[in-house]
Amino acid sequence: MSQLNESWSEAKIRDARSGMLSPSMSWTLVYRSISISGINIFYREAGPRDAPTLLLLHGYPLSSRMFDTLLPLLADRFRLIAPDYPGFGLSDAPSPENFPYTFDNIAIVIEKFTNALDLTRFALYMQDYGGPVGFRLALAHPERMKAIVVQNAAVSEDGLGPAWDIRKAYWKDRAGYEDKVMPDLMSLEGARQRHIGSSPRPERYNPDRWLDEFAQLSRPGQRRIQADLFWDYQTNVAAYSKWQDWLRRYRPPTLVLWGKYDPSFAVDGAFAYGKCVPDAEMHILDAGHFALDECLDEIALLIRSFFDAHLSPLARSTRAGNLFSTPEGE
Repeated sequence: MSQLNESWSEAKIRDARSGMLSPSMSWTLVYRSISISGINIFYREAGPRDAPTLLLLHGYPLSSRMFDTLLPLLADRFRLIAPDYPGFGLSDAPSPENFPYTFDNIAIVIEKFTNALDLTRFALYMQDYGGPVGFRLALAHPERMKAIVVQNAAVSEDGLGPAWDIRKAYWKDRAGYEDKVMPDLMSLEGARQRHIGSSPRPERYNPDRWLDEFAQLSRPGQRRIQADLFWDYQTNVAAYSKWQDWLRRYRPPTLVLWGKYDPSFAVDGAFAYGKCVPDAEMHILDAGHFALDECLDEIALLIRSFFDAHLSPLARSTRAGNLFSTPEGE
């Protein structure tokens, strides 16, 4: 059965506060850009180049900036790569006439990005939109995937809360529902609610987060970009069964971190991973959609502990063969 922790334990909080987390390695954090198929892709990088690689894929409507506080807490152990998708953050935002904004196309760009950086084996951290992008990479190159860390990214309709009812109507009738759906996705109040959700501790959330988000969404051309991409989100729902089959087939070491105050993705979405990967490690956190807003230290420690348990040399020596050499059924 999956390992489930309903909340962050007091013992682990004491461990984190007493210094089990590494000191910040912020001095390793660098900001780079690379041209991929004529599109300038911005990315953040931290940690030693010869360390195990963790590719961090952001959600809507943020960018790699959502990982800015996490990267220094992991940079002593990992090479961390966090790109901005086309149309997001500091990457180019080509016109939809020149670059159709679909998850397939974004995944193609990110795959080429990994090739350009010679990332041949890595673990994935997937949040929100990072799930659809990451699973496309995983299906295309299962041999590259060492492990997955999931943070509020759905792999089943069980994870789609009531907010998705009108969004599903949008997929059936874009012209009739776009003006009903997009204001919530593009407005300042919508950005605030994405962070706070139903959290009983709204004072823990930095308003700069949603003010920056709103500023990004207010740039020229963003409404069309985000409307096109969100309309394409229906292709992700249609692919859920394929993603579940991939999880069952390869059973990658899986860490699920789920903020329970998320207004979009229901907690049942976390348990869907456990149905596919029975030994997945799952933690339901006292946080919202962007759990790093409220549980930064906890998440950093959970990631470090997870990789110690599953991918350290000692852990590998206790497993038969390569992590992906014996998928279920073969």
